[in-house]
Amino acid sequence: MAFGKFGNDKNFDSDTADLAEINVIPLVDVMLVLLIIFMITAPLSIGGIKVDLPHSAAKSTGIDEKRVVLSINDKGDFYLDRIQVPALALTDRFRTVFESRDKKELYIRADRGVSYGRVVDAMSAAKGAGVLKIGMLTQAQATAR
Repeated sequence: MAFGKFGNDKNFDSDTADLAEINVIPLVDVMLVLLIIFMITAPLSIGGIKVDLPHSAAKSTGIDEKRVVLSINDKGDFYLDRIQVPALALTDRFRTVFESRDKKELYIRADRGVSYGRVVDAMSAAKGAGVLKIGMLTQAQATAR
C-alpha cells in the first residue's frame, strides 16, 4: 500500500514524491514467534515444584488461566504459586490472595508420598480463609491399548 502524489499533475517529480509504505511482514514474524513461545511455555507454567502426582481415571476439567495452585512436595512443604509458605502463615496467605478474587477456587497438587494429614491441614487453612471450592490435581491414568 503506497500513498503519494499521483495523477496527471505536470509538476509531479518521481524523485521527490512522498511515499509511505506499511510493511507488516516483520510484525507477523514477531507475532508468530511469540505465539510459538507461549504455546511451548504454557503447559510448563505449574511445573516448577517437583511433585509425583497420583494417578486417576477421572476425566479432567478445564482450569482457568488465573488459577491458584498450592503444591505440596514429598517433604510436606507448601508452595503457593512456586513461593514457599510456612504452614503457620498459610491461612493468612490464602486470605491475601483470595480477598480480591471473585472465584474462590484452589487447586492442590500433592505428592503421592505426602501424608493425608498434611493435605487436610492445607484444605482446612483454605476453608478458614474463605475458599469455596477446592480441587485436587492428578495425573491421567495410562489406558491399556
